[in-house]
Amino acid sequence: MAVNTTPESALPVGEVSRLIGGWIDRLGAVWVEGQITQLSRRPGAGVVFLTLRDPSYDISVSVTCYRQVFDAVADVVTEGARVVVLAKPEWYAPRGQLSLRATEIKPVGVGELLARLEMLKKSLAAEGLFAPERKKPLPFLPQLIGLVCGRASAAERDVLENARHRWPAVRFEVRNVAVQGVHAVPQVVQAVKELDDIDDVDVIIVARGGGSVEDLLPFSDEQLVRAVASCRTPVVSAIGHEPDNPLLDHVADLRASTPTDAAKKVVPDVGEEYERVRMLRDRARRCVEAFVDREERGLAHALARPSIEDPHRMIDERADHVASLLDRGRRCLGHHLDRAESELTHTHARVVALSPAATLKRGYAVLQRADGHVVRDPGEVTADEALRARVAEGEFSVRVDASVDVQADA
Repeated sequence: MAVNTTPESALPVGEVSRLIGGWIDRLGAVWVEGQITQLSRRPGAGVVFLTLRDPSYDISVSVTCYRQVFDAVADVVTEGARVVVLAKPEWYAPRGQLSLRATEIKPVGVGELLARLEMLKKSLAAEGLFAPERKKPLPFLPQLIGLVCGRASAAERDVLENARHRWPAVRFEVRNVAVQGVHAVPQVVQAVKELDDIDDVDVIIVARGGGSVEDLLPFSDEQLVRAVASCRTPVVSAIGHEPDNPLLDHVADLRASTPTDAAKKVVPDVGEEYERVRMLRDRARRCVEAFVDREERGLAHALARPSIEDPHRMIDERADHVASLLDRGRRCLGHHLDRAESELTHTHARVVALSPAATLKRGYAVLQRADGHVVRDPGEVTADEALRARVAEGEFSVRVDASVDVQADA
């Protein structure tokens, strides 16, 4: 419950501690899971002191229990073991310290651990953390490799020696961490994040040389799995434990069966690459030679063609053909012109023969009255009327003789 206080009515430390203790005393017993990091069994003492730690969140709490409670599991419980305890929270007012008073302790068995890991695996897979499309490809030739491993461990030696044997110029950024126990998860997570923040690191290898299921629990921790999933740098899991794969194997971009296998998969072999380059060079040389030979044969075949051997031959043949067509065209045009000229002459002769001028040349004349009307009938004129007579070579005026009886021919 909230307590109303002011600077003038502040509570003493003892009262605050008493209130906290009263609130904690109202809590019932709870089952708590954790890993034993410290174990104190003083000879002759009736109380055993434990420190129970949650490796995922780096939180510890003190636990006390009577010796007979701990003796029931003393043969199977040691430092580093995971247990569940039935305990009631207690508040030690003089020191302001919280602890748990255990009345029952049960070790967590391997089967139970595996069942919990399977549930966690399904939960993380449902979120898509293990999806293949999230996997990032590894660089062909990493220049700087981040390595997370135990200090002076066989895993570190295997990775470094095999990688440098395959590619001597490769460089490493090593982070030595605890790979088992209560400090493993926070240290591995911190190391992975540090290496991921280095721009020059091309790939990160998390390596350990195998161990029991309990020893490999840190590499199945949810906090570590999420940290690896959020990395922008490709991560390789090299936990040498074949029967049971830790969850790190599923979230990593590449899984290696051992640290040695990780070195082989991450770093190319300089001898193999040199041999591959030699083979590619020979193949390229053969391809170029075959291409040149093919082109030379094609060029020789082209040069053997008549049009290439005697380029003017085609022009001469075309020139003769053009000359023949030109001569034929001239002849056809001449024939057409001659025929047209003959037809024009005949037509002209017919026109001339039928023209009024030809009639006039034969001695005929055309009489026209003053208004230009041609006289066709003697009855159309009167005595002493002036007319115009048109002949072949010109025209002149005439007058109708009044003494002559103007009449038409019978």
